[in-house]
Amino acid sequence: MDFKIPDTPEELLRQGRRGIDYLHRWIPYLITMLIICVIILTSFYSIGPGEVGVIRRFGKYIRTTQPGLHWKLPFNIEKLDIIKTEMIFKEEFGFRTVKPDVRTEYSTKSYLDESQMLTGDLNVLDVTWIVQFKIKDPAKLLFKLRNSRDTLRDISEAVMSEVIGDTSVDEALTTRRIEINQEVQQKIQAILDSYQSGIQIETIKLQDVNPPDEVKPSFNEVNEAKQEKEKVINESWEAYNKMIPKAKGEAEKTIKEAEGYALSRVNEAQGDAAKFLQIWEAYKSAKEVTRQRLYLETFAEVLPKVGHIYILEPESNGILPLLNLKDKKEENQ
Repeated sequence: MDFKIPDTPEELLRQGRRGIDYLHRWIPYLITMLIICVIILTSFYSIGPGEVGVIRRFGKYIRTTQPGLHWKLPFNIEKLDIIKTEMIFKEEFGFRTVKPDVRTEYSTKSYLDESQMLTGDLNVLDVTWIVQFKIKDPAKLLFKLRNSRDTLRDISEAVMSEVIGDTSVDEALTTRRIEINQEVQQKIQAILDSYQSGIQIETIKLQDVNPPDEVKPSFNEVNEAKQEKEKVINESWEAYNKMIPKAKGEAEKTIKEAEGYALSRVNEAQGDAAKFLQIWEAYKSAKEVTRQRLYLETFAEVLPKVGHIYILEPESNGILPLLNLKDKKEENQ
C-alpha cells in the first residue's frame, strides 16, 4: 500500500478509512496467531533430569510425568508442578548455614528454642543436628501433606527431644551418638509414613552435643576427672593382664613339672618292683647262678665309683703295688 502526504482533508479522511479497512482485514489473523501462541506456551512443557511433573486438572491430581517433553491441556486447565526427586534436601536445627563454602559461614543468631533439651538424668544439653531427605512420592507430598517443610521440622524437633530425654548426658555426649541418629531416623520415618507424606529420610546426623555455655567449664572439669579415672582403671587392668597370666603360667608350669616328677617316680618304682619280682623268680629257680649274677652286676656298678683300687693277697705279708686300673679305664673310655 503506497502512502503519501494528503493534499486535502478529504484525501486524508479517505486514507484513514482505507487504513482502518486494512486493519480490520488483519485482526482475525492476529487473534488467531495470538491464540496459537498461547496454546503452544501453555500446553508444551519440559521436565529435566532428576525431576518429575505432577499434573493437576482444576486442582485434582491427574498424572505424573517423567523427564522429557510433554503436553497438557492449555489455558491453565491443567497445571504443572515440577518436583525434584533426586535432590537431597537438608534441614538444619540449632544453627543455620549462611554461606556454604570451603570456609562455611554460619548465622550468629541463637536458636536455643530448637537446640536446648533435657536429658534423662535431668541435665540440659545444647544439641544441633541436620536432617537430609528426598521426595519419594511427589503426589503425596502435594496432596497429602500441608506445609511439608514446617511439618518435617516440628516432627524432627519432637522426636529428637524424646530420644534425648530417654538418654543420660554421658551417653548423649559419648557412647550413644550413632544409636541416637538411628533411633531418631526410624521414628521420624514412621511418623512421616503414617502421614503419607511422600518424604524419605536419608540421614539424621548429630552435629554438636554440648552443655550450655554457662556450665561448660565445670562440665569440662568433670569430664577430665572421669577421663583420669578411666585412665587409671585402664592402666590397672593393663598391669593385671600382664602379671596374672604370667603367674598363672608359672603355676601351671610348676604343677606340670610336679606331675611329671610324680609320674616318673611312680614309673621308676613300678619298674624296680617288677625287676625285683623277676629277680626273685629267677633266684628261686637257680639260686647259685642268680647269686653270682647279682654279685657281678653289683660289683660292676660299684667298681667305677671307687677312687683307688688295692688288691690284697691273703697269703702275702705286705700290700701289692697299686694297679693303675683307673687310668686304664679312663684311657679305654
